[in-house]
Amino acid sequence: MHDSKRPLLYSGGHKGAEAEFGRTARRWRLSEVTLSFDGHLMEWGEDVRLLSEAELAKGDVSMEIVSKRMGRTYHEAERIRRVIQSLFHMVNEAYQVFAIGWIQADGTVTGGTGWGVELAKLFNRELYVFDQERRAWFGWREGEWRPAEPEIGDRPFAGTGTRSLSDEGRAAIHALFERSFGPPPSA
Repeated sequence: MHDSKRPLLYSGGHKGAEAEFGRTARRWRLSEVTLSFDGHLMEWGEDVRLLSEAELAKGDVSMEIVSKRMGRTYHEAERIRRVIQSLFHMVNEAYQVFAIGWIQADGTVTGGTGWGVELAKLFNRELYVFDQERRAWFGWREGEWRPAEPEIGDRPFAGTGTRSLSDEGRAAIHALFERSFGPPPSA
């Protein structure tokens, strides 16, 4: 049961950053919801909420729109569509969005994570990205990325990111939780 005095993590359980957010939330004894769908392979499958076809449809958007907004094409459009639909729910439920990846010169973030970041911008969510190349956190403020030292607040938040999580990205997730909540509780 969720303790309403503690924030709740929404994530997708994908290999890499999302699984690490889930493991780290568990270590700090935070409640979580792992959003999934039929046929979704997860690395972290704790506290799963399976999205129905009707729920997924609420997050549907034309792949042409996604491609245009992101400035790139997606070769496995039908496979990525479900991920994009589930990202809608993750971001929609969150007050803050934390992502691990790479910020590109045009201000977008690489991969499917980039769509979650764009949704956070569109939904006016408090948004932070740890750029694995620059090894630093950046917050989206006034239409640009600015250096930041984020903390998780007391409301629901989303944790998403790359499947190719680096040691620096993993350390950034752990440091985020420690900065927000202090050292992990002892067993």
